[in-house]
Amino acid sequence: MKKLFTAMAVTMFLAACGSSSSEKTVVEPTATPIEYGNEITLLQPAKTGGLTIDEVLWLRASSREFSNVPLSLEELSGVIWAAAGINRPELGRQTAPSALALYPIKTYVFLAGGVYLYDAAAHKLIRVVEGDHRVLAGAQPFVAQAALNLVYIADLSVYTDKPIPAEHVRFLCGQDAAGYAENANLYAAGHGLKAITRGSAPTAELLALLGLDTDRYFFALAQSIGR
Repeated sequence: MKKLFTAMAVTMFLAACGSSSSEKTVVEPTATPIEYGNEITLLQPAKTGGLTIDEVLWLRASSREFSNVPLSLEELSGVIWAAAGINRPELGRQTAPSALALYPIKTYVFLAGGVYLYDAAAHKLIRVVEGDHRVLAGAQPFVAQAALNLVYIADLSVYTDKPIPAEHVRFLCGQDAAGYAENANLYAAGHGLKAITRGSAPTAELLALLGLDTDRYFFALAQSIGR
């Protein structure tokens, strides 16, 4: 009996230490805390990782319950790049499609440490408002709880002198914003995060907070992402 217990103890010790050459060592993903400042330099996106697109499509779902656990810098960087990052630098083209490649959508990032504007060319966030204003990123109670809220604001000025009927412009802006949001939704599903796309927000207060002219800009879409 004593030999049996000794053998079991050795086996458990070896398993815990990972000393068996046939076992793979599990490496936890890096989780760098976000440091809020006037700028947040995002990490360069990886070209591999996450689940396959087929797995992601089976998992994609809208979530309305979020914890207050913040995202890591790695997760934030990935979500932002998926939504509106540049994937063809030589052309300046982004991950999401845009009619006539005009890219009228500005991506505002609402975090506990401030509101930031995404600079796709530099792949960084520039703070435009200090403080936690997540509650203005949507109309639902869970918005203030989610670690990240993305607000897509359309800039109508990019259509100036373009041969596009005025009544069609807002449709195109909404179409572009939807592409951004779905990219972020799929990235979230593929990396263990929860997400939901939303179409409502206190627009007047939101644009006032961002200091945007309502004749030029309008709220197109938003989404919440977290755990």
